[in-house]
Amino acid sequence: MPELAPLFPVSRGHLDALSSDIGIMQHAQGAQPDPDHGYCTDDVARALLVDLLHQRVLDWAAVEASVVRNLRFLEEAFEPSSGRFRNLRRADGAWLDVPSSEDASARALHALAETIASAPAGAVSAVATTLFERALRSASRVTSLRPRATVLLACEAAVRAGMIGDVLEVYQRVAHDLWRSFERCEMDSAWPWPESVGTYENELPARALIIGGRRLGRPRMSQVGLRVLDWLIDAQTTPDGQLRTVGNAGWWPRGGLKARFDQQAISTTSLLLGADTAYEATGSHRYRGAMEMAYGWFLDRNDAHEAVADPVSGACGDGIGPAGVSRNQGAESTLMWLIALEHIRAIRERSSRTAELPYEALAAAS
Repeated sequence: MPELAPLFPVSRGHLDALSSDIGIMQHAQGAQPDPDHGYCTDDVARALLVDLLHQRVLDWAAVEASVVRNLRFLEEAFEPSSGRFRNLRRADGAWLDVPSSEDASARALHALAETIASAPAGAVSAVATTLFERALRSASRVTSLRPRATVLLACEAAVRAGMIGDVLEVYQRVAHDLWRSFERCEMDSAWPWPESVGTYENELPARALIIGGRRLGRPRMSQVGLRVLDWLIDAQTTPDGQLRTVGNAGWWPRGGLKARFDQQAISTTSLLLGADTAYEATGSHRYRGAMEMAYGWFLDRNDAHEAVADPVSGACGDGIGPAGVSRNQGAESTLMWLIALEHIRAIRERSSRTAELPYEALAAAS
């Protein structure tokens, strides 16, 4: 068994470098923020999730200002007439007149729910609760696969925080719609997937099925989620046990070959989070191994054989292409690295506090 990749202290250096008084900029040229592309709600929502993870290791005072800034961005993004969140914003703060995306609205809702569940009681939690309640109804009407999964995760976080009533109603509706998507293809062992092409964050719907099935007492839903996740893990594991995610230069068409490049951090963290959920549900060491495989991808256990993340600055390159790791360190990839690091830190710490054997011993015995 290979040694576990090392852990690193929290570093918010690059996160701070990408951020202004408005929020976190989408893109970077090298390590420098690129104001030409401004901001997006997707990344601000992810940054809020990172803040909440970092408060576990640091403390609330270390992240409070960032939480308030990101929450203010989401407040300003919200459109009462549609109940959805605008997504794109110029560097000067002006919103672009483009349709809201289901992904952005669902991610905003998820970040708000996690804030309700994790932030200390007070003004921040109150603002997040009000905004979540205003956005919930519209979010329940999403039609795309990944936004449905994200809305389910939002409802799960809200239920953990003690919210029921409308939240449970939306939870059940979205879970039913997500399940129907997979129910139609669950007998196809070669392609148990409701789309003709596998693209980004493919593990997200599988993760949502596992969580939703457990919460709603529907074991078949969880079982299908686990089977889809197993299929995705197997398809993206190389013979030497490294992760090779679906590249976005061609994706993965049904009956065709997976694109090898460009591999991106969002897909790596999606697999890690799916495996984390599956490990919690089953206790199977297979999923702990998948988590560690995904974490290792960020360092040097990948097709480029070099680190994608820079643990010292907290930055991450924008993926792996034919020429190696991208030197641009944008928001999405950086946030994916920071999320992956904290989930690995948390699960290793849980293992060390219990009677669980070290991962290497478990894997060797399995």
